[in-house]
Amino acid sequence: MARRPRILVINPNSNEAVTEGLRQAVKPLTYADGPEIVCETLAEGPFGVETQEHVESVTLPLRRKVESTNDADAFIIACYSDPGLFVAREGTSRPVFGIAECGVLTALSRADRFGVIAIKSRSIPRHIRYLRQMGLMERLAGERPLEMSVAETASGDGTLARMITIGRELKDLDGAGAIVMGCAGMARHRKPLEDALGIPVIDPTQAAVTMAIGTLAVG
Repeated sequence: MARRPRILVINPNSNEAVTEGLRQAVKPLTYADGPEIVCETLAEGPFGVETQEHVESVTLPLRRKVESTNDADAFIIACYSDPGLFVAREGTSRPVFGIAECGVLTALSRADRFGVIAIKSRSIPRHIRYLRQMGLMERLAGERPLEMSVAETASGDGTLARMITIGRELKDLDGAGAIVMGCAGMARHRKPLEDALGIPVIDPTQAAVTMAIGTLAVG
């Protein structure tokens, strides 16, 4: 019997609550004959990837993780800053997906202009640099922050209410036709947020895993 393909989803921060949220988010993408989807925590990562320093600190550990993992057929870097994406791709012939890149590309297939919910204001310049690099600034309606930590978005009681408020601003004030959740820790709030806003809400980890499944299916 042939081995099932395996997709490894790596949480670059060391917060296990975020990793558990990722496991729950990708459950709908599992099926009997499909790839095995495994979510792991990068133990040496910071508790939340929230600054450029945090991004840089996990780049080489992610490269080493990808290089040393021999039983995965595709990798997902589950942080909205896509830390280490390009250096990880240099370290393997297997596909490596960044959730920010995949989330934005999925949003572009659902609406003309998209908005992003960031965790903090200081995250936004980093995200804007990335969108500028991708040549997609004209499709960005806006990005607005929750002003919460990664840990708070993953387990905070008031997170969903705050996300609904920010999502409505992106929709009604900025003209976003779809919303990308700009942190892996927001995963569990996707469906209730979409129900509240009435427009597509993209969980970037789900978007990346979906792309990985498609790549392995035709590869």
